[in-house]
Amino acid sequence: MSAPNAGDTAWVLVCAGLVLFMTPGLAAFYGGMVRTRNVLAMLQQNMIALGVVSLTWVLVGYTIAFGDDAGSGLFGNLELFGLTDLKVPPAPNLHVIDGRITIPTLAFVLFQMMFAVITPALVTGATAGRLRFGGWVLFLAVWSIVVYAPIAHWLWHPGGWLAKFGTQDWAGGLVVHASAGAAVLAVLLVVGRRRDWPHTAAPPNSIPLTIVGAGILWFGWFGFNGGDGLQANGLAAQAVLNTHLAAAAAMLVWLALERVTDGHSTVVGAVSGAVAGLATVTPTAGYVNAASAVAIGALAGLVCHFALKLKYVLRLDDALDVLAVHFVGGMLGTLLLGLFGNRGVNPLGADGLFLGGGGGLLWRQLVGVVSVVAFSFVLTWLIAAGVQALIGLRVPPADQERLDQAQQGADAYHLGGVTSLTAPGAPRRRAAAAPAGEPAAPPGEPSVPPGEPAAPPGQRVRVVTALLEPDPAANSADLRDALLRAGAISVIVSDAAVATTTPQASLLPRGYWQDQPLSARLRVTVLVGTDGVGAVLDELDRMGARRSDTFVQEAERVQS
Repeated sequence: MSAPNAGDTAWVLVCAGLVLFMTPGLAAFYGGMVRTRNVLAMLQQNMIALGVVSLTWVLVGYTIAFGDDAGSGLFGNLELFGLTDLKVPPAPNLHVIDGRITIPTLAFVLFQMMFAVITPALVTGATAGRLRFGGWVLFLAVWSIVVYAPIAHWLWHPGGWLAKFGTQDWAGGLVVHASAGAAVLAVLLVVGRRRDWPHTAAPPNSIPLTIVGAGILWFGWFGFNGGDGLQANGLAAQAVLNTHLAAAAAMLVWLALERVTDGHSTVVGAVSGAVAGLATVTPTAGYVNAASAVAIGALAGLVCHFALKLKYVLRLDDALDVLAVHFVGGMLGTLLLGLFGNRGVNPLGADGLFLGGGGGLLWRQLVGVVSVVAFSFVLTWLIAAGVQALIGLRVPPADQERLDQAQQGADAYHLGGVTSLTAPGAPRRRAAAAPAGEPAAPPGEPSVPPGEPAAPPGQRVRVVTALLEPDPAANSADLRDALLRAGAISVIVSDAAVATTTPQASLLPRGYWQDQPLSARLRVTVLVGTDGVGAVLDELDRMGARRSDTFVQEAERVQS
């Protein structure tokens, strides 16, 4: 047996790291798309897969997937249980390996582990807001062994029945995306819909977080697709190039379709199209040329964009469109390999219909799609239903909008003024020193600009409260100065919302709309002397305040 090749080993280990990085990337991608009060729960549902599935993979998943075939082509034997009896480098012809592949078995174990980790994590985007954490952990452990490992054996082990049949899957169009997509269908049947779906839509809490997550996914996908040949060579370069080109083409097509159908080309649409292209090119990346990758990406942007309506047709509450992007993309790419497959790129592949290979490869790909989807769907439903009956998989409806507090007792964001105040248990900040020669203002006293009169304690004053449109009052200095010139003693501005007779339509990511019956306003509270009320009201009128939303109340300044 040849000694391990240092370059190939280093490349596979780097790719393993890139694929690992995709799991927190997926967490950020999904985390930015959910409601503010469910962010931590979504991040944890993704990150926990790194802990749970890594252990199940080492204990029993790897031997089921890549141990010697048990004789049926369905799963491997248990000789490698717990990795206690590892054999020398992976068997020849494993996946796309030929006799020249010499990497340590543990490098292969690690690389494949990261695929096992991220595959079930894809499900969390569809079930956003509905998963009980304990039930999800149990589901992860069972699914990674019972569903994922056998499918990996079918396609990526030379003794797997689909591998012997001739079905091809370079990096997981079937093993990862189709199996996870079928799992989404089954899990959604068990956990059901969110309250009021589809009549309510949830705006994302942080589109920048989603874009960062998408960038990590795109970057990590170079390892996802580039490492599957297990060699640092020209085929790896071809796979990485194909990966990038397909994502780019899908992004542009998706943006064009958004422009035509919705009137805007959005940044969320851009990354949605890119991820669709990445998922679709995955089964083909090491078997097609660059021009074919562009065509595959363009078709992904087209088909996956229109597949957004699939969840409404099926009446399944797929919160973040996992079905449209990953399920449809994985199946589409698997079938497109039957058209674009090119033995000139990879001699271990096969020519597709467009390159004179006839329909044989397309037929074998279709058999693979049907088999994987049916197997994953049936077993996933049994697992999800069993977990639901045993310990519960669906959260109570009352907790759907507050998973962070219900499951972790914490919030992702602390941006409000109240939560920023010091409290028992936190060190108090020392008060800023007053300028030399000036006394410090007593606590509770409103600050008054130099030269402006302050109403003495006990004097009768008026409190004027008005609602303003945010845009005309965008400059806080102008707002303050205008009211002080009108005679204001103190000015307080806070956020508010008013009920509207005509709901304001707003565009959400991926072409969805919602009608918001509450409109944002600024609440301006002004303390003013009696003789200055008229001038303040006139100034507020100039800024767009309506007299019907303006109130004047008599008040008395508190004695110090």
